[in-house]
Amino acid sequence: MMEKACDGECDTCSKAETCTDEKKQEYEQKKLLEKQKALLKVRMGQIKHKIAIVSGKGGVGKSTVTANLAVALAQHEYKVGVLDADIYGPSIPKMLGMRGEQLRAGPPGAFPAVGPFDIRVVSMDFLLSGDDTPVIWRGPLVTGAIRQFLSEFVWGQLDFLLIDLPPGTGDAPLSVMQFIPEMDGALIVTMPSQISQIVVRKAVTFARQLKIPIIGIIENMSGFVCPKCGFQVDIFRSGGGLAIANDLSVPFLGTIPLDPAICDSSDDGISFAMKDPNSKAAKAFAAIVAKIEEFVNSKEPKVKPHEG
Repeated sequence: MMEKACDGECDTCSKAETCTDEKKQEYEQKKLLEKQKALLKVRMGQIKHKIAIVSGKGGVGKSTVTANLAVALAQHEYKVGVLDADIYGPSIPKMLGMRGEQLRAGPPGAFPAVGPFDIRVVSMDFLLSGDDTPVIWRGPLVTGAIRQFLSEFVWGQLDFLLIDLPPGTGDAPLSVMQFIPEMDGALIVTMPSQISQIVVRKAVTFARQLKIPIIGIIENMSGFVCPKCGFQVDIFRSGGGLAIANDLSVPFLGTIPLDPAICDSSDDGISFAMKDPNSKAAKAFAAIVAKIEEFVNSKEPKVKPHEG
């Protein structure tokens, strides 16, 4: 029979001489998790609202929505933080014009990088040596890094923490959803194609099984509007997000058209809603942001920007 893992301190336990390396590692891991959970309670307790941005598949513009939502909320005088939880493909720093920023550490812990409008950002991108450096990690290392980002970084007083989750419903999204206490809700980003419609259903079910409220579905890349003549072409079809929302009885927040200016803005590290506020895409996004604010303000206590 396998011996029970030692419950005492490794340096004083009477079983120290017979304890195996495997048992010691198991004990150290247990202590680390306990420490992270205690720190997490403190860090997350300073944040009023935690929102996960989810997609069933990649390539739907989830990070674009996250970055622009962060800027929009910050412009409304909220204190905002963004966790770029896509360890393998971090892109938030690029979209916020923060490439090359450094994370710093101090006695209380590590500190997020600070971007436009005082948005605080933690991303694996800040820790990579170059653009060609891949993250070749298995699942446990990824989930461990996300736990560290949440618990060991000093986020400070925030009104909103936006978590840009990696695509799918695997280890990383599951860890974030289970690790963060009192998650306010999930935003689900999709595009109009039938393939996306099939996958987004899984994302809705995923959130429901974890008892995370669904703030709503956003349909991105919903039709291309010619900048010269104004004629709209539904390249990826249209109406898929609304159809799923109606079918699954979840809120539909709106559509964002396919606009080359959005891509240009992301590459330039500028919010597309700021760069061209009168564009159809910017106005559509502003309407979506208003619905998200309405959702969080419907909860008690009501959200007010932090003072000071």
